[in-house]
Amino acid sequence: MKRLLWIGMLIISLGAKAQFDAAFTNSWDLKSYFNPAAAGVDGLLNVKAVYNMQMVGFENAPKTMLITADMPLFFIGPNHGVGLGLYNDKAGVFNTQKIMLSYAYHMKLLGGLMSISARPALFVEKTDGSGLELNQPGDPAFSTSDAKGQALDLDIGLRYTYKKLWYTGVSVMHLMGQTISLGDEKKQEITVDPVFYVTGGYRYKFRYPRYALAMDAILRSDLTNWRGDITARLEYDGEKHKLYGGVMYSPMNSVGIMLGYNFHGVNIGYAYEVYTGGISVINGTHEIMIGYQTDLNLGKKGKNLHKSVRLL
Repeated sequence: MKRLLWIGMLIISLGAKAQFDAAFTNSWDLKSYFNPAAAGVDGLLNVKAVYNMQMVGFENAPKTMLITADMPLFFIGPNHGVGLGLYNDKAGVFNTQKIMLSYAYHMKLLGGLMSISARPALFVEKTDGSGLELNQPGDPAFSTSDAKGQALDLDIGLRYTYKKLWYTGVSVMHLMGQTISLGDEKKQEITVDPVFYVTGGYRYKFRYPRYALAMDAILRSDLTNWRGDITARLEYDGEKHKLYGGVMYSPMNSVGIMLGYNFHGVNIGYAYEVYTGGISVINGTHEIMIGYQTDLNLGKKGKNLHKSVRLL
């Protein structure tokens, strides 16, 4: 049955469209990945590393790693931000990689900040034919050797942030809708359709200033399929440490919990996502996140003391 599953995935992927980019339980903390216009928007250096393991317990289940970094360019002006991203997704015989470099321009508008961005990228797709176990060895429809292809990619984004209270944005990944030919003979192709994202969030501060409720939402679609995620987190901002705990819900897909601890700008988070489509609770998604955040504006008083780094 597992052989049929992965052969079916191969037929679908090589003959038609690539699936969505990997979904992350902690999408709320990966704003500059889902929308490059968020690069440098908060005036801080943000570094994030996430490792996502889906459908734990299943052979050849997807595993995704993402590393992002973004910062403002104060030596040019606070209106400029840059970002870097490294993406690696492994699922069965497929391996998708992406190297991203983004630039964002921020301008004041109606009391808030409007941001626009472009993110060129190198998109690499690999297949490991040696991992296929065919009932009929030598079937010419399936390559038993490694195949690789690459293409230039482009993401764009638009975002509006209002006084660190709320934000909204739209972005498009794989704007060029490229087709990647695999192998030396270029017999296999993968078409990557544009994927549209709509994001938004609101942060409510309680009367007791150390507590806040943060809510975020993300909707993605390639105009054929769609997925939406909603997250809510209760944050505690102490003098020496910060904590958060929350839940996520993806209609018709999954529910999850998340916990995090922040100390001197270093954040460690964990999330577990359970699928609502009949898969056992123990076969959900584990996600580990490590991040670092600090102020790079050397013109500020008390620079880089790490005393006011907030949870996003």
